[in-house]
Amino acid sequence: MNIHYFQHVPYEGLGHIQSWAAANGHQLTATRFFDETWQLPKLEEIDALIVLGGPMSVFDEAQYGWLTDEKEVIKAAIEGGKKVLGICLGAQLLANVLGAAVKPAPNKEIGWFPVVATDEAKALPWFYELFSGSPTVFHWHADKFEIPYGSINLASSEANKNQAFAVGNQLLALQFHVETTPADVKVLLENAWADVVPGNFVQEEAMLRSDLALAENQRLCNDVLTRFLR
Repeated sequence: MNIHYFQHVPYEGLGHIQSWAAANGHQLTATRFFDETWQLPKLEEIDALIVLGGPMSVFDEAQYGWLTDEKEVIKAAIEGGKKVLGICLGAQLLANVLGAAVKPAPNKEIGWFPVVATDEAKALPWFYELFSGSPTVFHWHADKFEIPYGSINLASSEANKNQAFAVGNQLLALQFHVETTPADVKVLLENAWADVVPGNFVQEEAMLRSDLALAENQRLCNDVLTRFLR
């Protein structure tokens, strides 16, 4: 497959997705909006689109003019039947394009916390199978999305109930991260340490750097990508 991805800041990259793509012979191309020479893909040349995370809001078009272009491409990819995976900010952008609200979450969520599949997720059996056991995944967000009309509400956490949604097996939005590696956590802490303020669902640095859930997350990342992008 030719998988294109949108990257918003240098310190929120593909993580384990890159290893998965290399191991499975997929081609990766990118639009890096922090690079002034960024270019949008020709949708006829790609099979799937991955929209990564970032510290900005989906409504920050005045500061980040490329958000308008990005939303238009996401909408066109949806209408063109492409598979789209949104992660964190990418999930919020997907919700926004589909007409759902995006707003501050009840709890800022930063750290390793479990998510669990909803009963509704049984409509997407592979997702329910992977998440019904409440795997621990990485979170770094202060906003949340509402579930778009016609979507399947897939997962929740103790801090925030809306953690994932899908439209059939074409669109998948994950508020959390399964792709995170120790290197990703290190660079996030170096660039976004100001986000780590005391809260009920904000872990201290030692917990953030913990690799106890790493092996589980790599397996989960592999399984999510393989099942969704097959």
